[in-house]
Amino acid sequence: MPVAAWIFADLLMSSSLLSLVLLDNPATPDMSAVAEILHARHPELAREPRDDAAAWQAQANSPLIRCGNALVAVMSMPAPIPHDEGLWARAASTWPEGKAVAARHRGHLIVSMLGKGEQPLQAARVTTAVIGALIATMPECCGVAWAGRVARPADLWLEASRDCFAPYPNYPFGLWVDTLPFRSGAKIGAVTMGLSAFVGREIEFVTGKLTLSALFDKVTGLAVYLIEHGSVVKDGDTIGASASERIQVRYKNSDAFGGLPVFYCTDDSV
Repeated sequence: MPVAAWIFADLLMSSSLLSLVLLDNPATPDMSAVAEILHARHPELAREPRDDAAAWQAQANSPLIRCGNALVAVMSMPAPIPHDEGLWARAASTWPEGKAVAARHRGHLIVSMLGKGEQPLQAARVTTAVIGALIATMPECCGVAWAGRVARPADLWLEASRDCFAPYPNYPFGLWVDTLPFRSGAKIGAVTMGLSAFVGREIEFVTGKLTLSALFDKVTGLAVYLIEHGSVVKDGDTIGASASERIQVRYKNSDAFGGLPVFYCTDDSV
């Protein structure tokens, strides 16, 4: 199997954080230029073992880039990404132009870390850094579809990805996870999209007590906790900021969202 085909197959099988960078027109990145921008934007990362000019030039068309101790693969595809109506419907509230961008783009890049050794948060940080460097060097970039769940414009990615190695609350959580409101009878709710790439489930939180703003704060706080610590909240646990606050968490397939695996949360009495 050719090296490029082997890398592509590994990406499809190994990474839940596989992301797609939309291109107005098909293009292949100069990976030596991407590496230079990557290390200028994130000097905390170790430089490639060989940094002489000849080595950089030889790696210009490589599908791989080293980011610290990790290898990230970038594959150029001369076709639009598969259409996902739900992805663009979710993006519409924060990126109204997204559907038009998706309709006009003609190529894309597949970006993912190779292997399964890194923790999901570190993998997200590294992949985000590489995508930011790609956008900085390729004017064709027009958007990013992150982990098949979250779509954001390229200019937002370029800016927010600078902070991908910052501690919470300064890292770009909003590039990775959408939080969407909904109604459940007389109650309100919020559901995440993108958290499952980190912990295998989304959060679905229904409340009859909280305001929408307070609900979003609860969902974001729980999502960040899970991203940083893994699936430490078990089926049937209760969580809360105080002894009097009891939020029950159940593992279930969502009734409201087509059987989506969720951490189902409610602040009804338990």
